[in-house]
Amino acid sequence: MEPIPLPSYIHYELLLQLLERQTSFAANSQPAVREQVQQLIATLRKALAQQKQLEASCERAKLPIEYRWSLNDIRVESENWTDSASAREKPEINH
Repeated sequence: MEPIPLPSYIHYELLLQLLERQTSFAANSQPAVREQVQQLIATLRKALAQQKQLEASCERAKLPIEYRWSLNDIRVESENWTDSASAREKPEINH
């Protein structure tokens, strides 16, 4: 069976660090914006927790997981692309 592709944890960590260290600081004087930043941080933390739950489910089901660093790791044919993004937004596919 093909491994289940999941984002590497570093993606969450980088976003969280940026939001917590820089965005929150910059939005500090704007309460409405600061609140939205805090909600975004909470959402990212929930997404990471959900990914960990998915990993546990895959482990119980004996499904392999592959952590991905970018979309360029995808090994599919162009005609199999099902995303609704326009052609110019598709990631470069390495063959």
